[in-house]
Amino acid sequence: MSIVGTLKSFYRKYRLWKLRRAGLTIPDDCSLMRPFPKFGDEPYLITIGHNVGFAAEVIFITHDGGTKVFKREERYKKVLKYGRITVHDNCVIGQRVIILPGVTIGPNSVVAAGSVVSRNVPPGVLAAGNPAKPVMTLHQYAEWSLAATPDYDEQEYRKDKRAFLTKFHMRGRAANRAKPLPQDPV
Repeated sequence: MSIVGTLKSFYRKYRLWKLRRAGLTIPDDCSLMRPFPKFGDEPYLITIGHNVGFAAEVIFITHDGGTKVFKREERYKKVLKYGRITVHDNCVIGQRVIILPGVTIGPNSVVAAGSVVSRNVPPGVLAAGNPAKPVMTLHQYAEWSLAATPDYDEQEYRKDKRAFLTKFHMRGRAANRAKPLPQDPV
């Protein structure tokens, strides 16, 4: 490993150590892409299960800062809006997902990139959108992904991933956007 790689690894471990010291519950078998998720001002309100993968730029929000607007009024001075966030085992959280206070993401679930999770995500689903909602079961997602994957040479993929992927074409809607779909406006 190069010196730069060693330093990056050390810095990553240091950041996790600091977050754990601040109360974040996260096991070592989680995958955290760069840039690191933002665990907010109250990492002690966040619990992550085993084998959870985070894409880049995931944001955890554990409190509602909007209360500042009305907290000057006597009636609302004592209002507190904080919420625990729990991500159960074996989940994948896509790039730029925002997870709001009080949310639980069930085991074996996937949250699609760009989603805003404002309500609990049930176990075993793919959730997407703003607000994130279950779109399909994990089994349906697996079958859909399999159907979109053409036959390919695994050795060629392992040998030179970049060259392989530049000529790789998935089946289905995402691969054929040049032709408008019947429901798409022309």
